[in-house]
Amino acid sequence: MMKHKLTAIIMGSMTLALASCTGKYLDINSNPYEVPDLSADGYALGSAMNNLAGCVVSPDVNTCQFTDCLLGGPMGGYLADSNAGWSETIGNYNAKDDWTRPFLKSDKIIPVLFTNLAQVKQISLSTNDPVPYAIAEVIKVAVMHRVTDTFGPIPYSQIGKDGNIETPYDSQEKVYDTFFQELNDAIATLNAHANELFVPSADYIYKGNVKKWIKFANSLKLRLAIRIAYAKPDLAKQMAEEAVNPANGGLIETNDDNAKWDYFVTSTNPLYTATRYNALGKHTDGTDCLTGGDSHAAADIICYMNGYKDPRRAKYFTPSEWKGYDYVGLRRGIKIPELGTAGHKYSGVNIATTQPLYWLNAAEVAFLRAEGTAVFGFNMGGTAKDFYNQGIRLSFEQWGADGADAYLNDDTDKPQTYTDPNSKDSYAATLSNITVKWDDSADKEQMQERIITQKWIANWLLGNEAWADFRRTGYPHLIPASTEGNKSGGVVDSNRGARRMPLPLDEFISNKQNAEYAVANYLGGPDNMGTDVWWAAKK
Repeated sequence: MMKHKLTAIIMGSMTLALASCTGKYLDINSNPYEVPDLSADGYALGSAMNNLAGCVVSPDVNTCQFTDCLLGGPMGGYLADSNAGWSETIGNYNAKDDWTRPFLKSDKIIPVLFTNLAQVKQISLSTNDPVPYAIAEVIKVAVMHRVTDTFGPIPYSQIGKDGNIETPYDSQEKVYDTFFQELNDAIATLNAHANELFVPSADYIYKGNVKKWIKFANSLKLRLAIRIAYAKPDLAKQMAEEAVNPANGGLIETNDDNAKWDYFVTSTNPLYTATRYNALGKHTDGTDCLTGGDSHAAADIICYMNGYKDPRRAKYFTPSEWKGYDYVGLRRGIKIPELGTAGHKYSGVNIATTQPLYWLNAAEVAFLRAEGTAVFGFNMGGTAKDFYNQGIRLSFEQWGADGADAYLNDDTDKPQTYTDPNSKDSYAATLSNITVKWDDSADKEQMQERIITQKWIANWLLGNEAWADFRRTGYPHLIPASTEGNKSGGVVDSNRGARRMPLPLDEFISNKQNAEYAVANYLGGPDNMGTDVWWAAKK
C-alpha cells in the first residue's frame, strides 16, 4: 500500500480568510474565501480542509449571526433577539429575505464548500490517498443537512464543483437518501484506512486521527437516521442500527471524541462577537454591562433549567441584572424592549472568545440512542435508561458541572413558569410537567419528551439542531410568540413556531424554473414559514 502521503506535508501559512464582522452585519455577500493555490499540495490541502470545516458553523461573524444567532438560536429556544431597532425578524416570523437566505445564498457556505471539496478530491486522486476526500464528504453532509433542514427541498445532487446552485432541486427525501449513501461510502473508505494519520495542522477537528473521524461519521449518520424516523421508519432503523454497530467503527461516546472546530486561539469565536453586537458596554455608573447585545439567553431554556435547579446554568448564562433574579431569560417572539432601559438586564450568553464551535457531542449520541430504543424500538445496543443517564452525565462532564447524580435522580422539580420582570411578557401557562428522573413505566410520549428535553439542554447553542428536534417531535414545549410579537399575518401558528424558511427570492429569478418546480412538486405546501419539511411527519 502506498504510504499515506499526508504525513509528509509541511504546512505553510495556512490561514482562513475570516472576515471580521462590523456594523454592516447585513452584508452577507462580501469578502469570499480565497481559492487556495494548487501549486503546492501541502498548502492547498490544509487550506481546503479547514475552509471546508468553516462551512459547518461559519467562523465568519456575519454568516454565523444569521444562521445560528438569529435563526437557529431563537427557533431552537436558546436565544432571543434583543435589538429593539429590528422590526422584521425571524423571531417575529416576518423576516426579510436578507435574514432567511444565508444558508443557501451566503458566499461563505455553499460556494466555499463545493469549491474546496473539488480541490480535495483532486488532491486525493493525485496522491492516490482517498482519506482526505472521504473526510471532506463527511464534512459536506454535516454542512448540507443544516441547509436542507432549513428549507426542505434544495439543489444538492447536481451542484457543480464551483458551488453554483442554479441547478435542479432534489426533494428532501432524495437529499437524505444521498446523505446516507455519501456517509456509507466515506465510512467504508475510512475504515479501510483507519490506522493511517494525516498531518494534524490540516485538521482542527481531530488532529489527523482517522478513527475519530469514523466515530463522527457514524454519529452523524445516527443523528440523521433518527431525524427521518417518522417519515421513513424502515430506512431510519437500518441506518441507525448500522451506525451503532461496533463493526463499523464506533460512535462518539466520550467527550474526548466530541466533534468541535477548535480554531479560536488567535481569532475570536463568532458567537461571542455576534451575541454582543451593540452591547451597552458601560452602565451610567461606569460599571461594565456583561449581559449581551443583539442576542440574550431565551426565557425557554432558563425556565427549564431554573426549575430543575440545573448546575450548568453558570456555564451557559451570564447573571441577569434584574434584582431578585439570578438567571432570567428574555421571551422570544415579542415586541423587543429597548436595550438601554430593560433589554440589557436579561441574562446573556456565557461564552469564551476561544471556545470551540461544537458540531456534535457525546451527550447527544447517548440521547439519540435512548430515543431510538425507547420510542422507535431500534436496537441501539443497550437500554433507554442507561443511555439517558449517560447523556446527562456526559453533558455535565463536558461543561465542567458537578452534581450529575443528584440531578438525574430528581423526580420532583419541574420547569418554572415564566415571570418577566418587565411584567407584560410573562407567560402563566405550565411549560411542562416532565421531571428529570427516568421512568421505565412512562408511555412513549413521556419518554420522548424527557429525552428530548435533556438532549435540548445538553445541546446548548446548537440551535438549528434544537429547532429540528422541536419540529420533528414537538419537544421541548417552548413559550409561544405573543399576540403582538407574531407578525406573520396568520402564516405561523405561535404554538408550533416556524416550520422552515422560505426559499431565497433570488432563486425565483436566477433559478426560476427549478425553484418553482420544487415548490410545486416537493414542498407539500406554500413556500412560507408555516409549511412542514418532509421529515416532520409525526402524527
